[in-house]
Order: sequence, then structure tokens, then C-alpha cells
Amino acid sequence: MQIRAALKALPDSRRPSNATVFEMIDAGLSAFSVCFTQSPSFLDWQIRMQQAHGKNNANSIFGVHQIPSVPQVRNLLDPVPPETLYPLMVSIGDTLYDQGHLDSYRSVGKTLLVALDGTDFFSSENISCACCTQTRHKDGSVRYRHIAVTPVIVAPLHEKVIALPPEFVTPQDGHDKQDCELAAAGRWLIEWGAHYAARGMTVLGDDLYCHQPFCKKVLAKKAQFLFVCKPESHSTLYEWVDDLSRNGTINTLTVSRRIGKKHFTDTYRYASHLPLTNSDDALLVNWLELVTTNEDGKVTYRNGWATSHAVNQTNVAELAKAGRARWKIENENNNTLKTKGYHFEHNFGHGKKHLANLMATMVLIAFLLHTALDWLDERYREIRRKLPSRRTFFEHVRALLHYLPFDGWDHLMTFMLSSLEPQPPNTG
Repeated sequence: MQIRAALKALPDSRRPSNATVFEMIDAGLSAFSVCFTQSPSFLDWQIRMQQAHGKNNANSIFGVHQIPSVPQVRNLLDPVPPETLYPLMVSIGDTLYDQGHLDSYRSVGKTLLVALDGTDFFSSENISCACCTQTRHKDGSVRYRHIAVTPVIVAPLHEKVIALPPEFVTPQDGHDKQDCELAAAGRWLIEWGAHYAARGMTVLGDDLYCHQPFCKKVLAKKAQFLFVCKPESHSTLYEWVDDLSRNGTINTLTVSRRIGKKHFTDTYRYASHLPLTNSDDALLVNWLELVTTNEDGKVTYRNGWATSHAVNQTNVAELAKAGRARWKIENENNNTLKTKGYHFEHNFGHGKKHLANLMATMVLIAFLLHTALDWLDERYREIRRKLPSRRTFFEHVRALLHYLPFDGWDHLMTFMLSSLEPQPPNTG
């Protein structure tokens, strides 16, 4: 119902006319059905099904009254800004939060970890639109790109990530300077930082985000930060770390652990109130480092972080574990969107205005809804348990929806679940 209401409210840039054939909601639902089923040809199959059976799954499951052609969908949706759908993503995430599904996601300081990262999802020297970022090469050629900051809620012990509204790197009105990932992340903080900080938020990011102005923006939203902090880009801070090490006053904790027959040693170092920059107004941050060695003394992992959280012997390991959870935005989010059937880089159409970014947002909503269904729909969860491979699950869904008409979502779930249940043996 939330999705249908959001798509029904899509703005229509067309002039009122009695010749109007397709409603915006049908264009929106048609596009979303393609993203949800991970099937670029879904609409074509439904048109064939309508001709053969007098009914189709685009109507019965997704509520499409009249199926537009793919070019018509693209033309109708191209003028729609992607931020039109951001409140829908927030609402789905808030539902999971309000029902307690994210309680176990709380980490250091009982906060939710929100990881930020930018990812490319389109690149071409021939196709472009008003929202493209331009990269000019020395040979005079221009590459047009689409880049999105795709925030997600992560947790060290959970594979699932919770997609939050994105922010796109795109030309900004009144700005001569090229837009960038960090600027887009700053806009995301302005728009949504207070909303998620009210629930308790620690922002995670790579070394790019460990930038004094951005750290201050996080703090201004009454949130915490935990950012990768590399020596080569934070020389002042690491000079202080080196001085503390030489003086023997840096805090250290060593922990031994085993994984099967393998033995590892985790060495944590940490310090408080170190300047992030070499300036009079330097922000004072807390710092921690984790170095892991195997039984031969070989370093298998090394990383350091700057954080606004207080660091001490009782929480330094938890902070490092939270910092390491940042990689989930790359593996469980961006990589999943690009390689696990969501066609994030294919994007289902580019357009001249907003289409590429709008379709990318619909892909993110589909990904979020699939995650939510694992918690909210018992039958969906049971089917996913029986078909644990995401690829296999959607192969089954696509095949069924292409060839068999269903009365609705409940009919599809019941059919799949009954078909996957073991049948009693024939003893006749």
C-alpha cells in the first residue's frame, strides 16, 4: 500500500488532455515491477500473458491497470526527480525500526551504524543527461558518469543491510565547482541526518570521510562518527601517535584468539584528544588501531580509525569491530546491486533528465523491500530458507511470473511454498 500510494503521487509533467492514455501510477508500478522481479523483460511477458489468458501478473500482483510500452514508461518517468521516492524508503526503514527488527543491529554506544560510500552505476562517452557528472580526459574526450552515495544500516554480526535514501552526485544549481561524493554525503546529512540521529547513529566511512568539515557536520546533527583514518592523509594526527608511542604512553590491548586450528593475535592501540588537522581550530578526535598477526607473526590485517566516541580498554575491540563493518556497504550492498541480479548498472534506461537516477532509486527500493519481506512475510522468509541462493530464488520467481497467471502476491507465495514442501510418498 505504501508503494502504491507513493507511485500514485508521482508528479505528471504532461498538460491535461482527454487524449491521455496512461496514468503516472501505471508507469511507476510498471517500472517498479521490473526492478522487483529483476526481469528487464517482465512487462513484455505480461502483455503476452494478457493476450493468451486475459489476465496478467503486472495487474494482479503489482496493480498495473494498463501496461505502457517500455518507451512510454521511460518518457513518462524521465521528468520525475528521484527524491520524490525518498520518503517511501524512509517509511519502510522506519517500519522495521518501530517493530523492533533493528534492535539487534545496535552497536557501539547503543547506536545504529550508518555506512556511507559512493558507487558508479553508469559510464559512457556517448550517452548523457542533465544529471551526468562529466570527466574530461587529456585527449579531449568526455566520459559521462552517474555516481550515487548509497547509505545503509550495517551491523558486525548481520549479513543484511538496510538501504536508506541515496544522494546522487549531480550538477548543482548555482555551483561552478564539479559535484563530488563528499558534497553529496553532506547533502544527505542535511536532509536525513537529524532523522536517523534521533534513533542513535554512528556514521561509518572510508578515509575520504575523515575530513574535518564533514566530521563537524556529523556532530552538528548530534550523531557520532567512526571513519577510517590513514597515516598518509592525516600526518598531523599520526605524528602525535608516533610521539605517544616513543614516550611509551599510548594505550595498548592485546587479545589472543583461535579460529579452528589457527591462532591470531589482535593488538589494539588507542589514544584520546588528538588533533585531526594542523590548524588552530583542529577538531580533537579519538583514535584507535587494530593490527592482527598470525602465529608466524605475519600481519593479516591493519587499520586505524578516528572517532567521536570515547575509546577505552572496555570498548576498543567493539569500536574496531564496528569500524570493520563498513565493508558491508561494498560487499552486501553495492556488490549485491551490481552482481546479484538487480541490474543496478544496467539501470533500465537513461533518459534526458532524471530517469537514470529515478530507476536507480527504484532498484534500491526493491532491494530494501526484499530485505523487509524477510522479516515481515513469514511465507517469503520460508521460501528464501528453502531457496537460500538469491539468484535461484529470483530465477524461480521470474519463471513463474512469466508463464503462470496468479491471483495476487498471496497466491504466488502459497504456490511456491506448497511446491517446495516435500510430498508424501505414494504407497498405493
